[in-house]
Amino acid sequence: MGKKRIIKKSGSSMNQGLRDRALSRIPKKKLQSGVLNIHATYNNTKVSIADEKGNVVVWASAGSLGFSGAKKSTPFAAAKVGELIAEKAEMMGLKEVKAVIKGVGSGRESALRAFLTKGFKVNEIVDATPIPHNGPRRRRPRRI
Repeated sequence: MGKKRIIKKSGSSMNQGLRDRALSRIPKKKLQSGVLNIHATYNNTKVSIADEKGNVVVWASAGSLGFSGAKKSTPFAAAKVGELIAEKAEMMGLKEVKAVIKGVGSGRESALRAFLTKGFKVNEIVDATPIPHNGPRRRRPRRI
């Protein structure tokens, strides 16, 4: 009959090597408070921490952790990104944050929940999702 081949699926979970590499690059800047920005789109989830002036200090995304394709936009991938950012923030000495959530993706809430499990104090949660007040111009009516 012959030998059976075993095919390993890649991209099903987070790449551990990429996660370790992301944790190794932590800035030497120490912060007490900052701004947690969560940008959840239909295709990806990006999380960043900025200082009070708005300068981004650390960031991570589902794609940078090794998730690919449709798995980048899942709540599981967003939770992993939130955990990674929380670990980076712990190493920087961050204590309290203001959370700004932007976008309509499925990872909005899970990224924030995963960040909060590490014991940070959240002063404020702001939803900054852009909403059109009137939207683009409508199509012209068809002439038959």
